[in-house]
Amino acid sequence: MVRELNIIANRTMITVALRAIAPRKPTVIFSSFFFHNTQWLGRTSIEKHQTCPPVDAYKKLDKWIPTKVYLELSKSRLTALSVLTAMSGVALSPLPTTVPILLSTAVGTALCSASANSLNQLQEVPFDAQMARTRNRPLCRRAISPANAAAFATMTGIAGPALLWMAVNPTTAILGTGNIALYAGAYTWMKRHSIWNTWLGAIVGAVPPLMGWTACGGKLWPTVDYPVHLFLPNFISSDLPALDPSFIDNPLAPFALFMLLFSWQFPHFNSLSYVVRGSYAQAGYRMLSILDPAKNALVSLRHAVLLVPICSILVPLSGLATWAFALTALPPNLIILQATWKWWRFGGEKQARRVFQHSLWYLPVMMGLMMFHKQGMDWSKWLLWEEEKDEA
Repeated sequence: MVRELNIIANRTMITVALRAIAPRKPTVIFSSFFFHNTQWLGRTSIEKHQTCPPVDAYKKLDKWIPTKVYLELSKSRLTALSVLTAMSGVALSPLPTTVPILLSTAVGTALCSASANSLNQLQEVPFDAQMARTRNRPLCRRAISPANAAAFATMTGIAGPALLWMAVNPTTAILGTGNIALYAGAYTWMKRHSIWNTWLGAIVGAVPPLMGWTACGGKLWPTVDYPVHLFLPNFISSDLPALDPSFIDNPLAPFALFMLLFSWQFPHFNSLSYVVRGSYAQAGYRMLSILDPAKNALVSLRHAVLLVPICSILVPLSGLATWAFALTALPPNLIILQATWKWWRFGGEKQARRVFQHSLWYLPVMMGLMMFHKQGMDWSKWLLWEEEKDEA
């Protein structure tokens, strides 16, 4: 028995000695996969982290920054969506426009969006660095210095509204400037303080169609000369209000556009925020998907329900589209409504991803249907004109 104890003791001593002289395997800490917040304080002791390039790297990057970096800083996909929704406001407006105004509106909207997104990233560097889906953004990986990013945001923030003011009209320029302030100011601050940031972000996303509407000279508020008119179905009223100029510039139309974009963003964003809720929690954002996932799905369901009367009643009633749109808009609305209901009823990331996927095609399909059923647009005349042209 004593011999066996001696053997065990000797083996233990040998094992301890081998561990002492053997190279230790580095301990892997989960937080090491994310950037440390204190690196942004500029301390030299933090530069030893492998995930953080040396500060001297900025000197090399300042000489030449690829265009791709500026596109990433502008969130090119989000900017493209803003431009497309602004162009939908131009396309759906019954008022005439010109190619210079169309191009100026597109470029001005893109510049305003680029400025807002750049200012947003400048403020959220420490938080973006902690999220897996955003830690590769230009400022987080130090592909561009904060000074260059701030200069880019300033130039685009001045050039966008200035172009809209001079080439389009002051109303559109004010809307663009206000959207920069809302997104880069109030919305960015609220993300870490209140769940109402989602509602404010939905307002920001619903403004570009109004910019397209006002670019054509449309009114946003009713006046004595341009009151609110209702386009009733033919079986109720046989009048042709589209022939009256006061009916053409109907303030109810931009409100319908605003509501469509506003409500669409809740199924779109709430489902996405639920899928990446872990990253939002890591960065300390106050999101409804983190604090109350069930209510997060319920809010999406409410706005999916609201999309039905918006498309089938408000849009044709405002004169944006004919009453035929009320019928053709039902299938897409029922599809996204069913998806959001299943997400609210059963929960889970699978259902949330399905809602998000449906929201991606929903908006372009709905905008396309609205343009097809645009009030006063007679496609049969276009087809007959083509036939007559061929015969001639």
